[in-house]
Amino acid sequence: MRRMCIFAVCAMAVMLAGCGGSSNNGINGNWTATLTNLDGSVAFTLTATLTQSNGTLNITNLSFGASSSCFALGTTATGAFTASGTTNNVTSGTFQMTIQSGTANSNGTNQLTLQGILSNNTITGTWTLTGTGSGCTGSGNLTMSNSGQ
Repeated sequence: MRRMCIFAVCAMAVMLAGCGGSSNNGINGNWTATLTNLDGSVAFTLTATLTQSNGTLNITNLSFGASSSCFALGTTATGAFTASGTTNNVTSGTFQMTIQSGTANSNGTNQLTLQGILSNNTITGTWTLTGTGSGCTGSGNLTMSNSGQ
């Protein structure tokens, strides 16, 4: 009986040790996004560093692959990530980011909204561009990949 109790205690310790590890917050890192038009052509590419801390998604180092007259000096980005679960130490959840042109932008006031689902280190979803600038409207599909920290 004593051996059985010792075995049970050891088994319980092994199971609890597996619960104590930290899970991967899959949203943190350097991300590369490709925004395609509905016909499949590339509309924008961009990179950004995303970090989540205390429920806030911080977006830094935002850069468009090619200069865009829709977004120039003073462009800001805000966003949100809500984790929906962790399986095998991989986080999944919903993602949203809004990129707003600065007031000094010579091509109007424009807003780019990205929405998607994070799964297996990739965000897939949609994008919408609205604005007053010439050529600053559109929508399509979004693919973002995390290239690490």
